[in-house]
Amino acid sequence: QVQLVESGGGSVQPGGSLRLSCAASGIFFSIRTCTWHRQAPGKERELVAAISPGSSTNYADSVKGRFTISRDNAKNTLYLQMYSLKPEVTAVYYCNVYKEGKPYWGQGTQVIVSS
Repeated sequence: QVQLVESGGGSVQPGGSLRLSCAASGIFFSIRTCTWHRQAPGKERELVAAISPGSSTNYADSVKGRFTISRDNAKNTLYLQMYSLKPEVTAVYYCNVYKEGKPYWGQGTQVIVSS
């Protein structure tokens, strides 16, 4: 059974930083492309960043230069380092992987950026 557990969210002031983690189990993590998505209140879920099994990365234009996605295959863990946070990034952040054509999602971790 695939399980994804996000952590690391919280409430921070503008300009602050957070590092999100996503611990994966029940899946051969190292061969999967993994992604972070977010869903802000009243908005659809959107892709934030993706990382391939070889650690090639892609980012949404809105987060380029401020977010860094990474992975530790030995720990089956995905990360999202977020810098210079702005209020508009407030959302629930989810990690995602596919297995046999089926998407799996974690429960999400809330990020609030507010003064």
